[in-house]
Amino acid sequence: MFQTFAEFYDKSHPVTLLVLLVLSVYFIAINWVFFYRFFSLNQWIFTENQSLESLLMGQQKVPEYAYLSHFTNSSSLSKALFDLASYASTKEATKGLMFLSVVASTTPFIGLFGTVISILDTFDHIGHSSGTMSIIAAGVSDALVATASGIFVAIFAYTYHQILKRKSFELSGLIRMQGDALLAKES
Repeated sequence: MFQTFAEFYDKSHPVTLLVLLVLSVYFIAINWVFFYRFFSLNQWIFTENQSLESLLMGQQKVPEYAYLSHFTNSSSLSKALFDLASYASTKEATKGLMFLSVVASTTPFIGLFGTVISILDTFDHIGHSSGTMSIIAAGVSDALVATASGIFVAIFAYTYHQILKRKSFELSGLIRMQGDALLAKES
């Protein structure tokens, strides 16, 4: 592989280095989005689960800490009101998913772009000197680092997207069940 990062830096095309920098920033961003949203969704799910349990155990109103408490201040409860609450909670719970989806779908292409530029640079160097197979192999090897990096970031972004999507679905289900429980108690 590479003897040092300095050697890789010296041999790589500036566009490839820029691509690797962009992918590094994306990797940091998706990790921040994932961990922030994961822990906040887990806390929210825990709260809504407690609220649902209290309703199922006989409590007549949604506890103050529950999301639906913002929608049940009026005396008349309706299916439309709870549908609105469910949509609003889904909108809030799915924040960050679009970013993860975009990163998951674009980073392989960003990495491929860096690879193509590096390979073109390698062939340019071969054209100006007496190129051997070892020069080609070294250039292609350096270039493929960008593709591998793009795929690496995409794997994490896609995995994080799927985990958060599932958590959002779970949360929406808890809020819908609370609304159904309140409507059943009212009738």
